[in-house]
Amino acid sequence: MIRQFRQEDFEQICKFWFEAIELAEPELVQRMGYEFQGAREFFRNVVVPENQIWVYELDGVPVGFIGMQNDYIDRLYVDPKFHRRGIGLALIEHARSMFPNHLWLKTDQANKISRAFYEKNGFIAEKFGVSPPPESEPDVEYHWYKK
Repeated sequence: MIRQFRQEDFEQICKFWFEAIELAEPELVQRMGYEFQGAREFFRNVVVPENQIWVYELDGVPVGFIGMQNDYIDRLYVDPKFHRRGIGLALIEHARSMFPNHLWLKTDQANKISRAFYEKNGFIAEKFGVSPPPESEPDVEYHWYKK
């Protein structure tokens, strides 16, 4: 079931969000000195206020989420224990139901998990650049257009 974010989702989502980042980009996490408490504060102070967040719930437990700013996908993460079960695609389909003509996002070029997922689901890499500080990582901008 996909539903809107509730405050009681916060701890569970932060936990799997950070685990997913560690899995996808361990070198970045180490180089930037990211740790869970700092990630929690970032999620609370930046991600929640700046996004409309939708949660994928399985048996009453959040296992994925998508954070959106209009047709821009700011965050899409699935608990690594639930990868490859269609949860990410269900969240993308939910986003497409709200914005049926176009979606876009940016991800790090080094994030092979994310890039493969988006490319498999019809997103096209259109621009390559560098993310803003503090990471300043090579990134890629993806777009999906209704056919």
